[in-house]
Amino acid sequence: MSKKYLVTGAAGFIASQVSKRLLDQGDRVVGVDNLNDYYDVRLKEWRLDQLKAYPNAENFLFAGLDIEDQTKLGDLFKAEGPFDAILNLAARAGVRYSMENPHVYLSTNSQGTLNLLECMRTKGCKKLVLASTSSLYAGQKMPFTEDLAVNEPLSPYAASKKAGELMSYSYHKLYQMDVSVVRYFTVFGPAGRPDMSPYRFIKWITEGETIQMYGDGSQSRDFTYVDDIAQGTIEAIQDVGYEIINLGNGRKPTSLNIIISKLEKLIGRKAKIDYKPFHVADLMETWADISKAKRLLDWEPQVSLDEGLEKSVQWYMDNRHWLKGVQV
Repeated sequence: MSKKYLVTGAAGFIASQVSKRLLDQGDRVVGVDNLNDYYDVRLKEWRLDQLKAYPNAENFLFAGLDIEDQTKLGDLFKAEGPFDAILNLAARAGVRYSMENPHVYLSTNSQGTLNLLECMRTKGCKKLVLASTSSLYAGQKMPFTEDLAVNEPLSPYAASKKAGELMSYSYHKLYQMDVSVVRYFTVFGPAGRPDMSPYRFIKWITEGETIQMYGDGSQSRDFTYVDDIAQGTIEAIQDVGYEIINLGNGRKPTSLNIIISKLEKLIGRKAKIDYKPFHVADLMETWADISKAKRLLDWEPQVSLDEGLEKSVQWYMDNRHWLKGVQV
């Protein structure tokens, strides 16, 4: 029997892929996005156009609204509910930009989550999947496990995501909501965010532009392909009580220098690099322990780094005619 889900941030990188997979299952999806201009809105519109033309697109309804607007969100719950689950993937992302504009991070990532929880409480929806971040693990011993204390966030972005986790825990305890918090680790893939290093590196190398490198390139990340992240997010819809679950590659992290080297071979061009001071709010390394995801969700990533980079480069080349104008 098909189910009905509310997916926030539906024009975003991860949520658009989650929505496609739910449609593949025969489920109905109400997608919400405010199409803000944090990065070039043409990318969001492209993803949304892909969704609207997707098989089973008759089961997809798009609502252009902001989860910060509690009144309009409540109207949507009333008009389109009940929902079997809410997948809150709407977020203001980006560590550095959160230092420039912290208020919008709090209003979206914290207040927006609270608005959803209140709508769930009043409309009787009991399942939330909440997207969170590996940025919370700053300064912790690797590989990162979910039971680590993450009480010293290095950026307003990380702090605002922690606030969303805590609020959802309160609603779990008070109102018996079932909550899966999924902490994402450096997601990459086709149609990715242009402020993330894989997208930036592909564009800069392809177009002969200089890579802006903060640090010496030795910083490492647990790069995880978007399709794997999307599947893990869907697996997290199951009943868990309240659980925080890492979704990452789980293998030894890869340095930015190695990513650049791999992309140089795929693209056939040598990178030009301008090294800048390491940013105070960045992490030197991230590495997920995904044993909990394996145990609870029967999930582990399927796409290798090399395969994911190859697909990402191919997507850029296929869409280069308009992507050249997208700011990174």
